Amino acid sequence: MNLKAFLNALTGKQESKDIAKERLRLVLVHDRATVSPEFLDKIKEEMIAVISKYLEIDENNTEVNMHKSDGTAVLEANLAVKAIRRNA
Repeated sequence: MNLKAFLNALTGKQESKDIAKERLRLVLVHDRATVSPEFLDKIKEEMIAVISKYLEIDENNTEVNMHKSDGTAVLEANLAVKAIRRNA
């Protein structure tokens, strides 16, 4: 465990990747029926906000879809990565 992770554990602060992981888990648990375009737009906005801390994303070429596969909800995100942020 690195120092940052240790301090976050002590203070109860979550890292962005952990927050994003939890959001994605909640999305997958969400109702397996189709979701509204507004809901997908909100997911897309939040994913881009978190991922943009680590990668430079081309938002115009980003696509988020949800569908069913074998009775399971599947969230697909295609993100066009322009560059990696080395100082994140």
